[in-house]
Amino acid sequence: MRCPNLLISICDANAQNSVKGSFAVPFARINEITTWYQESGSGPALPVIFANSLGTDHRIWAGVTNRLSATRRCVVYDKRGHGMSDLSPQPYAISDLAADLLALADHCGIERFVICGVSVGGMVALASAAAQPERIAGLVLCDTAPRIGTPDMWNIRIGQVRNDGLSGIADSVMERWFSPGFRATRQDELAGWRNLLSRTPAQGYAETCAAIRDADLSAQAQAIAVPTLVVAGADDLSTPPDLVRALADQVSGAQFALIEGVGHIPSIEQPDLLADLLGEFLETMPHE
Repeated sequence: MRCPNLLISICDANAQNSVKGSFAVPFARINEITTWYQESGSGPALPVIFANSLGTDHRIWAGVTNRLSATRRCVVYDKRGHGMSDLSPQPYAISDLAADLLALADHCGIERFVICGVSVGGMVALASAAAQPERIAGLVLCDTAPRIGTPDMWNIRIGQVRNDGLSGIADSVMERWFSPGFRATRQDELAGWRNLLSRTPAQGYAETCAAIRDADLSAQAQAIAVPTLVVAGADDLSTPPDLVRALADQVSGAQFALIEGVGHIPSIEQPDLLADLLGEFLETMPHE
């Protein structure tokens, strides 16, 4: 038997909770861009801010942050032009994406922290450390390099995306993102991540391609003076292991880890293994 009064009471309670922010999705105005972000966890250990790859959003980190947030504060966000964040009104560079990350840290009241970035997110991490080295306590650089691809390659991809959208390149990107084993045995997940890529705004994707095309962070990598872990997927076709290992060689004292049977985004294929690597690395750093 329906109870109209009970139903109304529940609705009223939900409305009150929404007003209080219990169910509010967190957005912030970061450098004139409405930016989606989320915090989880707490504790005295250094916070970690996670930066995503091209064509993805914060969800690629869920399996990692679920583990790490048990002992430390974690922040994930959608970079401009991706996920629930705004498109940029003008072209931008990797330095602008780094400024967004640093401004988000300000918004969250985080003074000193570790950055974990994958692909273009790793480039953003390098640029952030170069811009404000006093704030960056450590870096975890996954499947990235100071310079990725060639201008011709990026120009071709930008043209394809602007003309035909992302669905036309989605299958070839899946081959670069994921190992053969993942594509053969985890096809429902593969379809879901393909959907994520295909539904990314073409403008946001293309503008980020241009930022990667124009970036060379070799000098910034060589100047890094904080603890750094560099991670490569053995089956990565976007940033092959030798390219990622070369980055580790450029960073003084960097640790290097190769994950077998993984492509470009280890946080999706092997989140527990990546969380273990991050946890061991972070435990060697002092609490601040």
